[in-house]
Amino acid sequence: MCFMFSVKFETQKFVEEELSNINMPEMKGKEGRFQYTITDVKITELNLTHADLQFIPEVGLLFDVQNSSITLSFHRRILYWFFYDTGNINASAEGVNINTILNLIRDDDGRLKINNITCDARIDKMKAQFSGTLGRVYDFLASFLTSGMRFLLNQRICPALNHAALVHVNSMLETIPVRTEVDQYIGIDYSLIDDPVVTSRSLDMNFRGMFFDLSHQNDTLVNYAVDPVIREYDRMVYLALSEFFFDSGMFSYFTAGIFQMDIVNEKNPALVEAPLSLQLAVNSPPKTSIKTSGATVVMTAIVKVMVLPPGQPPVQLSSMTMVYTHIHTSFFYFFRILLDFFDSNIFKIFSNQSALESLALIPLQAPLKTMLQMSVVPLINNWTKRGVQIPLADGMDFIEEVVEYHNGFIVIGANLHFSKGLREMIAGNTEMEPETNTV
Repeated sequence: MCFMFSVKFETQKFVEEELSNINMPEMKGKEGRFQYTITDVKITELNLTHADLQFIPEVGLLFDVQNSSITLSFHRRILYWFFYDTGNINASAEGVNINTILNLIRDDDGRLKINNITCDARIDKMKAQFSGTLGRVYDFLASFLTSGMRFLLNQRICPALNHAALVHVNSMLETIPVRTEVDQYIGIDYSLIDDPVVTSRSLDMNFRGMFFDLSHQNDTLVNYAVDPVIREYDRMVYLALSEFFFDSGMFSYFTAGIFQMDIVNEKNPALVEAPLSLQLAVNSPPKTSIKTSGATVVMTAIVKVMVLPPGQPPVQLSSMTMVYTHIHTSFFYFFRILLDFFDSNIFKIFSNQSALESLALIPLQAPLKTMLQMSVVPLINNWTKRGVQIPLADGMDFIEEVVEYHNGFIVIGANLHFSKGLREMIAGNTEMEPETNTV
């Protein structure tokens, strides 16, 4: 799958970079009449060609390296009787096998965290090539020196990977906010509800996905939506959004009081001689319904129609209830709620006084609909078209997005594009805020 290949590639690069920075200690010793000192050990090349990344159900992520190789160089100082010699040694470790399992959890703040790492590393054999005046004389020392070097290298691989995962990667994850402001009215909580679940094909994470009014952060909407089910595996990432996600956003804007407005000086000379003024107040949170055919948002509001005679006080013409329905068949442009792509707008207006007055208002429905389309729709768009930002580390972007409608939820799929290596992303997150993509 595309997911496994891309993430495996970035993980492999990260492991190679971390192993390249392993610090090896100075080696001193005596073997017969030879006294030696080994310094400046450097890993010059890693060839992790046989690497694999797998999901281990109920365990974690497995990164497995088999039958790979590492090339090293180090400096020698050797005293043999009265002869003193220095030079470089090139060595290669073959049969490098590294088995690493990452266990992922939800931390106390709801962030993804590497809880622990299980690591086993083994180097089957190592050989060295001497240079210098007495290079051939020292060949019999090669087995002794490489055995010690292989032992030390074996002892350094797992601690290096442990530190990289538990310190560096976790520090990057800690910079990602899980509860943040969307605008001056509402915020969003996308913390993890429970620990990630690893299956044989995926890493499943259940996010809260709930908006809240910044001035009443404890006022929350009860979630009666169906639980989304994701059955697709063609993309690297799938995000399922239930009706609760959108309803909580509309509920939060409703409690914040933004769905109230006055529309004044709207002239309709064909029907009335004086301009009209509308006083609109949404009287209940808008509701979302998602079906395989598309999505619908229903909003109910009380509308007072006022006539504005020149030089006279406003006169209330009527008080009515408006039911405004948006029907969408292309509700999303990836990770952005765009309510300006309406395929159909349905207005129903009826009097709060009597059925007879409702009949009398029929001639006004067309101009009122026009007025509301010019005012209510831009109002909703103004607070929703900016979308919701999903934090991603600098260097990660979503590409190749797809959207599928299901009964009660939508599924958005995308691939991840890495413009930076994981190590570079970690370094960048220590200095700057995380980059965000928009939902």
